[in-house]
Amino acid sequence: MKFYSYEEFIKDVEIMAKDLKNYGCDSIVAIARGGMTLGHFLAEFMSIRELYSLNSIHYDDQKKLDYIKVYNIPDLSKSKKVVIVDDIIDSGETMHEITILLQKRFPEVEFKNAAIFYKPTSIIKPDFAVKEAQEWIEFFWSKSKI
Repeated sequence: MKFYSYEEFIKDVEIMAKDLKNYGCDSIVAIARGGMTLGHFLAEFMSIRELYSLNSIHYDDQKKLDYIKVYNIPDLSKSKKVVIVDDIIDSGETMHEITILLQKRFPEVEFKNAAIFYKPTSIIKPDFAVKEAQEWIEFFWSKSKI
């Protein structure tokens, strides 16, 4: 298990924000809950006010479920280039499902995806990523449970 610190996160957000600025996205959709911290920090770094979230369920703690539920989908009809963000792309199934769903609902919008970590065995490779994950990641925001 790897502990992922706040200090490392800030460095990685700076790297990703530069790449996303070059892409020219106008909106960010964070997948709750894992993508919320990344989405917020990217929006701050890039001065993007169009920050949205949606919910998905595909894991129960570290156990993968047999289904993907996606809900609380935002209205992206006024967006042109949207980046969907999550903390990690593990199997890639959740990101793949969400991307397809959003493309069908908003066919005029261009969608890319981004994650801090991704596994090379994922069914999709993220458009924007900083690191490969070789083991389970314990994110600093998950570590401080009350």
